[in-house]
Amino acid sequence: MGMTLTQKILAHHAGLDQVKAGQLINAKLDIVLGNDITTPVAINEFEKAGFDGVFDKERVAIVLDHFVPNKDIKSATQSKQCREFANKYDILNFYDVGQMGIEHALLPEKGIVTAGDCVIGADSHTCTYGALGAFSTGVGSTDMAAGMATGMAWFKVPAAIRFVLTGSLPERVSGKDLILSIIGRIGVDGALYKSMEFTGPGVASLSMDDRLCICNMAIEAGAKNGIFPVDDVTKAYLAGRSQREPVYYEADPDAEYEQTIEIDLSGLEPTVSYPHLPENTHPASEGGSIRIDQVVIGSCTNGRLEDMEAAYNILKGRHIAKGVRGIIIPATMAVYKECILRGWTEAFIDAGCIVSTPTCGPCLGGYMGILAEGERCVSTTNRNFVGRMGHVKSEVYLASPATAAASALTGFITDPRTV
Repeated sequence: MGMTLTQKILAHHAGLDQVKAGQLINAKLDIVLGNDITTPVAINEFEKAGFDGVFDKERVAIVLDHFVPNKDIKSATQSKQCREFANKYDILNFYDVGQMGIEHALLPEKGIVTAGDCVIGADSHTCTYGALGAFSTGVGSTDMAAGMATGMAWFKVPAAIRFVLTGSLPERVSGKDLILSIIGRIGVDGALYKSMEFTGPGVASLSMDDRLCICNMAIEAGAKNGIFPVDDVTKAYLAGRSQREPVYYEADPDAEYEQTIEIDLSGLEPTVSYPHLPENTHPASEGGSIRIDQVVIGSCTNGRLEDMEAAYNILKGRHIAKGVRGIIIPATMAVYKECILRGWTEAFIDAGCIVSTPTCGPCLGGYMGILAEGERCVSTTNRNFVGRMGHVKSEVYLASPATAAASALTGFITDPRTV
């Protein structure tokens, strides 16, 4: 029996000719990632274990993104610990104030992750890099500590679900709408510890930003990872960007999948996940009676340039509704700068929004947009659990940048095709 794309990558990194679902393996790592929340825990475990060096100073990445610039003494202390560790071991891919970006947007942008890689990160949305044809998954801080020291990690090889995509997305429908609709269809545990592998002729119509968004939210279906095949879109994105030579893998024609789901992209519409689970999806067109207090456009899910452009195309020359707080957060400094150069930042400010430097802040209820009791937010982030963005009696509605921007204009959940 042949291997899936994920299994091919894992077999190579484990030095094996073949692996199968359920098999336990030890695999070599190309990149080990941590942020300002998870890295301090990993450092403590690293030191407790008596490690005195990292396996490769070019293969460890530490990105300060959750509470940077620091919001309080605790976050400042955590960041200081990361800085001292990075200096001690000469970590080359260390990103702090002035260089920072949201980790899962920054690593692809900088070419730190490339096709064929095996990546772990002490953050659940590390699965983002499957968009590049890499195997990437989130781990705990203890596994991060071991990975930094040894360059190895153990995995149980996942089974796979194949998503066969046809057609192309309609206007103002994006990769976010696709992944929300998938999670609504299969549920938050529908791909539990499985690989979500996207194939079919419709893949070619998806931009890299769409693919990064889709893989980012694979974890919200319980998946071990999400992954796309390498095609011309991937190669064009990696060209001149990758810090290392990409390696291209393909699934075997006789690879085994537990399930195959076919999706016609042309039949999708703007989709919103209502509280308090990403699987609670509804068409945006049905949300017109739901009044909102805040909109957040950004995060590792939707803070890239295409996301900013989608918001700009709706907000330019207009003003958000009275009583709505509009918060726009470009995911990296490069995206932030490009928004300024293109005049989008000015348009966002004129529309009544604020524009922040890159941060994860509001997504996890950290800062830069906390909700009070009874408040509602339409957010382009990835989770809407109870209390995710603030008070346990607040509500988060997950949506695309276009839907979020349209909702900001009206003060109610709004289908972006109607504004």
